[in-house]
Amino acid sequence: MINSNFTYIIRFVVLMAFQVLLFSNIQGIPYTHFFVYIIFILILPFETPAYVLMLVALITGIIVDAFGNTLGIHASATILVAYLRPAVLRLYAPRDGYEANTLPGIRSYGLFWFLKYCITLVIAHQLLLHILDAFGFYMFHITLLRVAFSVLGSVAVIILIEYLSMKRK
Repeated sequence: MINSNFTYIIRFVVLMAFQVLLFSNIQGIPYTHFFVYIIFILILPFETPAYVLMLVALITGIIVDAFGNTLGIHASATILVAYLRPAVLRLYAPRDGYEANTLPGIRSYGLFWFLKYCITLVIAHQLLLHILDAFGFYMFHITLLRVAFSVLGSVAVIILIEYLSMKRK
């Protein structure tokens, strides 16, 4: 248990470092932002209590907001992901339910399942994030363009990270 918690703390620190030092500073692809820090919420164990999900989401969002000077929009969007996660997991649950001692990931449930799960939550995250960033529905078509490109970029990097973090058999 302690080793598992230590592993999650290391993952959290590494993801936050990559997000605030690398992914938040990538510019050059119009309308695209890579917000891959939410993978930490996505890969938490199925049995994670709701209050822990919400607390981790809040801390994660506050850290990204602090480094990006974004006044709580990342915290709001990340809390939304944590709130929706149990419902999305129920929506995409296998017929026999989730196997004990597995994590929501490509290795346990395959690429197609993980893509559905990841895309659903990343779309929710990006929609709220970009609507709050635009502070309304002004220029909604540009906001939707940002959401679409950011979802594609973020999901691509999340899938890459998921494949890179899989242990070889």
